[in-house]
Amino acid sequence: MRMVDLIEKKRDGGSLSKKEIRFIIEGYVQGDIPDYQMAAWAMAVIFRGMSLEETSELTLAMAQSGDQLDLSSLGGRFVDKHSTGGVGDKTTLLLGPMVAACGVPVAKMSGRGLGHTGGTIDKLSSVPGFRVELTQEEFLAQVKKIGLSIIAQTGNLVPADKKLYALRDVTATVSSIPLIASSVMSKKIAAGAQGIVLDVKYGSGAFMKTVEEARMLATTMVEIGKALGRQTIAVLSNMNQPLGRAVGNSLEILEVADALQGKGPQDLVEVSLELGAWMLVAGEVVSNVVSGKERLRQSLASGAAWDKFLAFLTAQGGDAQAVADRRLRVAPWNLPILAESTGYVQAFDAHKIGILAMALGAGRVTKDSPIDLGAGVVLVKKAREWVVAGEPLLQLYASNQEMLAEGRKFAQNLAVVGSEAPELLPLIEEVIL
Repeated sequence: MRMVDLIEKKRDGGSLSKKEIRFIIEGYVQGDIPDYQMAAWAMAVIFRGMSLEETSELTLAMAQSGDQLDLSSLGGRFVDKHSTGGVGDKTTLLLGPMVAACGVPVAKMSGRGLGHTGGTIDKLSSVPGFRVELTQEEFLAQVKKIGLSIIAQTGNLVPADKKLYALRDVTATVSSIPLIASSVMSKKIAAGAQGIVLDVKYGSGAFMKTVEEARMLATTMVEIGKALGRQTIAVLSNMNQPLGRAVGNSLEILEVADALQGKGPQDLVEVSLELGAWMLVAGEVVSNVVSGKERLRQSLASGAAWDKFLAFLTAQGGDAQAVADRRLRVAPWNLPILAESTGYVQAFDAHKIGILAMALGAGRVTKDSPIDLGAGVVLVKKAREWVVAGEPLLQLYASNQEMLAEGRKFAQNLAVVGSEAPELLPLIEEVIL
């Protein structure tokens, strides 16, 4: 079997067999297939696509290319959640303790942020002492003890995806539904999940800009999950403005703390309840999403979810009291951006807010870029809210005056204020089962 023949076969619209896909993935990971041939194959996939059978086999081959997590020794049914990325998206940190408090254990591997979207691991790193890396034994023992652990992805989890994604990123082959779907699902399969809840975001701050694109990706991932024997549920959610009010690592942890104590932004809580309820359904502790939401609300009202969050932070070495007392480091320089007119805020472009946070130091330009865990943006006002000229719209946080000045330039004219309240768009578009 030769790689050049498989490139030609896909280029001409042919379907690749299980054996051929295995040959490609194994050969690429082992270094027998060079980058230039893999890039040519990826470009052929861009133009010709892949069938569900091919995409499912590609997902499985990538999942089996490195370490796989076996959660069976812990008993119970494990459910994982994945977001396709957004601005201010801190739902994992709210969902984890809520769902665990309702009896579904959460054993999750998460990533760091890149570009205008934030990463769960960076947010947790803003808690003093918190360990984002645990051994597999420590990870499993913590889940068994308190029902919740969130750690950074291990170095040898799905190495085929790491290598292929890096190549796609520099060869204009990222935007392929089969390649995106197999990338996401391979990590979920390798992480040992029996049920998978996908938060597929659309809008200005998301990778998929339209509902139609998000629906195509969501449907493909759900079908892959079914084909590989995993219950998979996809929720399409709106990312045209940031989720919640805080964008930035320590700022978002503080907002999660507020939400777990009943003081969170409505949009963040609404999306988290939707996703969490489906996790409870997949975890087989409730029969429907309505019952799931009620259980989750009870976990918030009783304080059980907040207690679980503090226990989780403590178990991984974090200073939970610093979070409870709101003593996390926030960048020392801050500046309000004031409204120039009176009226209703029309919109805050999520992508531009994400770029603003990155300019202030809260995000990475490349995967190796340092970040300022205390920097970021707080949306004092959001779309459909009334503002009076001279009132703050945004509050910027940075560690030096130069970055704050740069952020101020970027923040000008980010919000449009009008006399009429804009149309109320749904936070949840649809659910695909």
